[in-house]
Amino acid sequence: MSIHSPVDQNPTAPLPASSRSATPAAGVVPEFAPPPADRPRKRYAVAGTGHRAGMYVSALTGDHADVGHIVAWLDPNPGRIDWYDAQVRDAGASDPRPPALPRYTPDELERMVAEQKVDVVIVTSPDHTHAALVERALRAGADVVVEKPLTTDAEGCRRITQAVAETGRDVVMTFNYRYAPRNSTLREVIASGRIGTVTGVHFEWALDTVHGADYFRRWHREKENSGGLLVHKSSHHFDLVNWWLDDVPRRVFASGGLRFYGDVNARERGVGERPERGTDAPGDPFSLDLRSDPRLEGLYLDAEHHDGYRRDLDPFAPGITIEDNMAVLVDYRGGALLTYSLNAHSPWEGYRVTVNGTAGRAELEVVERGFVDLPENGEAVLDPSATPVPAAGEALRPDGERLIVQRHWERAEEVPIPAGIGGHGGGDAILLMDVFRGDLRLAPDPLRRPAGYLDGVRAVAVGIAANEAMRTGQPVPVGELGLGTDL
Repeated sequence: MSIHSPVDQNPTAPLPASSRSATPAAGVVPEFAPPPADRPRKRYAVAGTGHRAGMYVSALTGDHADVGHIVAWLDPNPGRIDWYDAQVRDAGASDPRPPALPRYTPDELERMVAEQKVDVVIVTSPDHTHAALVERALRAGADVVVEKPLTTDAEGCRRITQAVAETGRDVVMTFNYRYAPRNSTLREVIASGRIGTVTGVHFEWALDTVHGADYFRRWHREKENSGGLLVHKSSHHFDLVNWWLDDVPRRVFASGGLRFYGDVNARERGVGERPERGTDAPGDPFSLDLRSDPRLEGLYLDAEHHDGYRRDLDPFAPGITIEDNMAVLVDYRGGALLTYSLNAHSPWEGYRVTVNGTAGRAELEVVERGFVDLPENGEAVLDPSATPVPAAGEALRPDGERLIVQRHWERAEEVPIPAGIGGHGGGDAILLMDVFRGDLRLAPDPLRRPAGYLDGVRAVAVGIAANEAMRTGQPVPVGELGLGTDL
C-alpha cells in the first residue's frame, strides 16, 4: 500500500476527481519529522471490525507501521476478526507477534487495555456503541481515536465529556472532509476576508441511488443505531460548516421524512415483489450482492452465521426508521445562518455550498458521480474508490469540482483547488498522517484541521437538535440539549 492510496471506508461511495491523483499538489501534504529511533511504537486496539476499520488497519500495517501497531481486536463477531487478522498476517505486521492477535468481546474492553498495554483504542463500531466504548477506554487508561459521529444522542455526549474531564485523556475525531483540498481551500477563502463577514451558508448534499441506498440496507436504517442520517452522515457536513465559520450552532429547526425508501413508499409507487436481500438477486440496481466485493463477502456474508447480521437487506423492506429527505435551518452564535438539505435518492452524487458575505460570495460545487452507469447485468460498480472506472463522459454534469469567488462589483473568479491524495475528496491520507504521527508535525496546521471531542460534540449537536425538532415540530436551542459542555 502507498501512503497515497489508503483503503476507502465506504464500498459504495464514488471516487471524486480530487481523489484520483497519486501525486498531491505542492503544499498539500504537511511535513513530519522522522520518529526517534529509540521511541517505541504506540500500541493500538481496534474496537469494531466492520468495513470502516479497514482504513486504519491498512495504515497501521503499511505507511504508519513505523509509529504504531495493532495489538488486539475487540468485536462480538469472531468472523470479522478472523478476516482482519488474516490481513495483518498477510501484511507481515504480526512479526514478531504471534500469528493471531489477541481478541476480546466488548464486555472485556478494560481487560484488553490492561493485558495488552493498549495506548490507543480505535473505535469503528456501530454509532450507538461509541459513547460507552469511548468512555470505558478513557477510564481504563487509553486514549481514543473515534470515527464520526462521536455519538448519537445527548446522553452519549455527556458520558464522553465527563470522562474526558475526569481522566484528562485524549479523544481524536477523524473528520476527514476537513482535509479534502476543496474544503480546505474554501476555509482559506473565508478566513482571508475576501467575501467579508459571513452572513449565511446554503449547503446541499445529494447521495445517489447506489451510495444513498446503502444506508437503508444496513444497521444505519434504524435510528436507534445510527441517530439517522442527520447524525451519522451529516455530522461530517455540520462539522465543515462549524469549521469554515469558526463558530458554533445556537438554534436548530428541521423537517424530514422517509419519502422514497421503505415498503410503504415502494407499494405506493406500484413496486412489485422485492428480493429479501441483495445477494443472489442479479440484475436489480437497488440490490447489493455481497459476493461482488471480497471485503464485503469476508466481513459480512461469511461472518453472518455468528450473529445473524445481514448487510444486504432490501432498501424497500419494512423496518426503516430513518429519513431519506431532510431540511435543516441553523442559527449560529456569531450571527450566520445555515440552510442545509440532504437527499438520499438522487440520480447523481455530490454537493453544493454557497457562502454569502458582506463583501461577496463563494460557491463550491462538487460532482463525485455525475450519474450511475449501469452495466448490462444491471449491477452498479460498488467500489469505484478501490477500483476506479473510466469517466462515463457525462457532458452536462461531468465529475469534478469548482470553487468560484465573486466580490461585490467585480467579475467572478475561479479559485484553483490543489490535488489531494486518497479517498473522501483527497483528504484521507493526510488525515491519517495527523492521526498517527501528528506529534511529529514540523509546524502547526494553520487551518486547524485536527479535531478533538469538542468538535465532535459540536457536529452531532446539530443532528441531535434536528432530530428533536422533527419530533416536536419546534425549533430547538442547542444550549438546552444538555450535552455536558459549553460548545
